[in-house]
Amino acid sequence: MAGGGEIRSSEEYAEVRQIEALNRMEGPDTGGSRSSSDRRRARETGLLVAGHALARAESLREALAIVPRLADTSLPLRSQMVLRSDRERLHCVDQLGFRDCGGDDFQVPLDSDHPGAHAVRTGHPVFLPSLDEYRARFPPHRQPGEQEDHQAWAYLPLITYGQVTGVWVAAFGTPVEMTDGVRALLTTVARLLGQTIERTYADETDLALSRSLRSSMSRTGPGVDGLTVAARYVPTGGGLMVGGDWFDSLSLPNGRLGLVIGDVQGHDVHAAGLMSQLRTAIHAYAAEGHGPDAVLVRASQFLAALDGDRFATCIYLEADPATGTLRIARAGHPHPVLRLPDGTCLLKHLRGGLPLGLSLGEDDYPVNVLTLREDEILMLCTDGLIETGGHDMYSGWLRVRNALAPGASEDLEGMADRLLRAVVAPQDPEEHRPLTSLTEDDIALILLRRDANEPSPALLERHLSLTLEQDQAHDLSEARNEIQGLLHDWASPEQVDTAVLLTSELLGNVLVHTEEAARLRADLKGAQGHRRLRVEVTDRSDDVPHRRAPGELSSSGRGLVLLDLLAHQWNVRPEPEGKTVWFELEEDRPET
Repeated sequence: MAGGGEIRSSEEYAEVRQIEALNRMEGPDTGGSRSSSDRRRARETGLLVAGHALARAESLREALAIVPRLADTSLPLRSQMVLRSDRERLHCVDQLGFRDCGGDDFQVPLDSDHPGAHAVRTGHPVFLPSLDEYRARFPPHRQPGEQEDHQAWAYLPLITYGQVTGVWVAAFGTPVEMTDGVRALLTTVARLLGQTIERTYADETDLALSRSLRSSMSRTGPGVDGLTVAARYVPTGGGLMVGGDWFDSLSLPNGRLGLVIGDVQGHDVHAAGLMSQLRTAIHAYAAEGHGPDAVLVRASQFLAALDGDRFATCIYLEADPATGTLRIARAGHPHPVLRLPDGTCLLKHLRGGLPLGLSLGEDDYPVNVLTLREDEILMLCTDGLIETGGHDMYSGWLRVRNALAPGASEDLEGMADRLLRAVVAPQDPEEHRPLTSLTEDDIALILLRRDANEPSPALLERHLSLTLEQDQAHDLSEARNEIQGLLHDWASPEQVDTAVLLTSELLGNVLVHTEEAARLRADLKGAQGHRRLRVEVTDRSDDVPHRRAPGELSSSGRGLVLLDLLAHQWNVRPEPEGKTVWFELEEDRPET
């Protein structure tokens, strides 16, 4: 199309074709001459070009400047004005060609008999082909400049967001015969102007929303004595200043600290709007004193009622600074990472439920209880931190671990900056360009550290604890992964395999031979190369394990045999309720 560029959507194509059809509504040429036919083709070309430009206009002023391209001797457009309606009056928001009609100089009460007010109230256009007709129909409503140098007028309602919100005024230098074709053309232009206003208003609203949310997420809430928080937000995706990711730090009753991190599906402004409302709702539920499970249940119901087509992942936790106890509920969100004082990073697998908006049951978000020791750091993040730059969950986790492990735990802010540099700012050695782009997901990050009472030298200890319920047999693989993470720098890879095997056997024995939960505790102590690993598995059953001689094809009965063969030490310790089976491996001793 000459001068028009490419049409971006089927909707714009339909608008252009409708304008093309308007010329044919004028009827056949009266003179039948070649010059008349040429004029008609020229006008049709002008209609198409102007219609296409209107469909692409990005501001109201740009759209008003395009409309005069439609003018010719039969449509002598001289001036335009856009009136916006509030609750009581119409006022001018933009104009071209009118004098003394800007801003507060032009105001019309909505209950008056002015043609613009009549168009808003009825939703129907008002066409005034001559000054005599204007004076006859609306004699008392001559506004300053409205009739100066004009001989015909059209007042067309502007429809935005499904309702009449204003009026487009087209004024002409000579009387105009308001044929069906002219009326249809003006009506179509008014509809295109309404769409331009929608786009302009949406862009302004999106920008204001993005700025407001971005500003709110640049401030981390207050911590509490004994707990330090660092947080970051990077809007890498969607082209907005903020997307669907968010975090919050909340002061709770009794000196506790609440942390929440989440990600609403999508990267558009609708996701940002839903995020803002969901964020406020979770804050309110937490302030009411609900526990993590109840907060997520209510948030899921809230989101489902708000928008049934979107979901959100989320983690909410309560932290007790006196004991380091964390009570955590998870809704489909990536698992957190625990950084030990010596830099070892463990992916903490937590029980959880479906994302918010998909799960409405009262018991869908079990509470996980962890104890954060002094100088240990818990990292919560959205999946953008892991997957940005073309990584999958595994390779992205390795990248995060390598960035999180170095450095002292005292520099929490520096640790957060290092994580973002590793993800957002790496350079491709061949192309020398950032690996992230606007098509990638946003990033939200929280680091929570339990502070030491007094400065102390680097600890040579690592600890791991978790609980497997009877209905969590599938989490055995996650327990094995955490043991491997605890021993990531153990001198003998074969002994790491041994530790994983023995731990899996002890946990499996509890789940298979009792009806109790299995509580795992692992402690690693000593200097590098001379460390000792102690693993304890406790349950509340009084049935003491005993050695059996399993057959060649037996699927059970090997646990104690393997302990005898592979552990450096092991035993069974009675407890006030139940028992503990433990084993030890020493780094500087070969397997027995």
